[in-house]
Amino acid sequence: MPKHKKYPKLPNGYGSIKRLSGKNRTNPYGVYPPTKEFDLNGIPVPQKAICYVDDWYKGFTVLTWYRNGEYYEGREKELSSDSDELKRQIIGILSKFNQGQREAADQKTFGEIYQEYYRWKFQKPHDHTEKKTSMENSMRAAYKNCSAIHNIPFRSLTANDLQEVVDNCPRKHSSLELILILFHQMYAYAEANDLADKDYSKFVKINRSDDDEHGEPFTESDLEILWKHQDNETIEMLLIMCYSGFRISAYQSMKTNLEERYFQGGVKTAAGKDRIVPIHSAIIPLVQRRLDRRGSYLPDSVQAFRKSMYASLSLLGLKKHTPHDCRHTFSMLCDKYGVMENDKKTMLGHAFSDVTNKVYRHRELEELRNQIEKIKVCR
Repeated sequence: MPKHKKYPKLPNGYGSIKRLSGKNRTNPYGVYPPTKEFDLNGIPVPQKAICYVDDWYKGFTVLTWYRNGEYYEGREKELSSDSDELKRQIIGILSKFNQGQREAADQKTFGEIYQEYYRWKFQKPHDHTEKKTSMENSMRAAYKNCSAIHNIPFRSLTANDLQEVVDNCPRKHSSLELILILFHQMYAYAEANDLADKDYSKFVKINRSDDDEHGEPFTESDLEILWKHQDNETIEMLLIMCYSGFRISAYQSMKTNLEERYFQGGVKTAAGKDRIVPIHSAIIPLVQRRLDRRGSYLPDSVQAFRKSMYASLSLLGLKKHTPHDCRHTFSMLCDKYGVMENDKKTMLGHAFSDVTNKVYRHRELEELRNQIEKIKVCR
């Protein structure tokens, strides 16, 4: 099989030109704008192609037009194949440019990359004075807790350096989670801009027991009241959480398979990340309705949902609960209705201390579904 040609590396943040799979394509090169958005796990959100061309060098010309605001739909059709001399000139220019960029990037510290990431993520400098969003405040707090590596060149950092930051942080478990999110997002930004050789954030973990697992579950009489008001959007979401057991932050990036009736999500620990939990039959209509209406579980901020939740509970005459109490409610219901302890742990994303369970806890979806359906719903 013939090998594809090697082309010069594009400058950081220039965009990308990708050769597409498949044979006999008239225009086998996709031309894509620079990455602009990542999810909480640092995965780039796919970008729509600017256009498709039959030659890499035409793609480079399109990107140059695009960056200078000179591209319009269909303009690539004006291009003819470049001469060999022009191609050699482009290769030479890019080679020198990339070498200079690499040398400058090698000197940038963790703090400098953070400043770049912050401006890119929030479209404003770190020291701006206007009111900040909850995500901004979270990332600023996480950065403050990384002071030990602020002045270390970013490219020289290793997984051990990052792990030490997490291990030595005296803050609560929730603060350690924010540090991990910051690491994931910074490395996603760095990789997209050739500022890191490898994503070391994916090797970092929290080695401390969860100190946030406290709270008070809803009683079954509380749940009866919630079910009577399931048409309220906020109550609808509370019921979904009470019968699925995820932390509220997981619902911001939750995947849902309605055909096979399961959730896939979790962003906290190795045991809990991207776990699969069957959707209890009682909440399938609520899940379907919410996704049809809003497109996601929490399109607004977690803080906005909290405020709505507190107000709704007060109107129903129920005592104040936190979103995390829904997770405790799920655990309580599992215990009350005889869900097997190991299956409860699997669905809650708890780590197993038993080596046998760590290795062999790969329950099939239908086995977990049989367990979760033991939970009865009082309406």
